[in-house]
Amino acid sequence: MAAKNENNGGDQLPFTKTNYIYLIAGFVLILIGFILMAGGGSDDPAVFNDAIFSMRRLTIAPIVILGGYGVILYAIMKKTSE
Repeated sequence: MAAKNENNGGDQLPFTKTNYIYLIAGFVLILIGFILMAGGGSDDPAVFNDAIFSMRRLTIAPIVILGGYGVILYAIMKKTSE
C-alpha cells in the first residue's frame, strides 16, 4: 500500500497540445460556418429578398459547421500518446 502506482494518471492532463489545437480548429470552423450563414435580410420589411436562399447559406455553411463539430468530436476522442 505504501508504493504509489505511477501509471494512474493522477497528475496528467486529459488532453495534449494536439487535442487543444484540434479543438480550437473545430471552434474556428463552426464560427466560420455561422458567419457564412449570416445576412441575406432586407432593409425594408415589406420587400422580400431572395438572397436568403443562396447556396452559401443553405449548403456550404451547414457543411462547414458539421465539419467543425466533427473536428471537435475527433479532438475529444483522440487518445493521448503518453
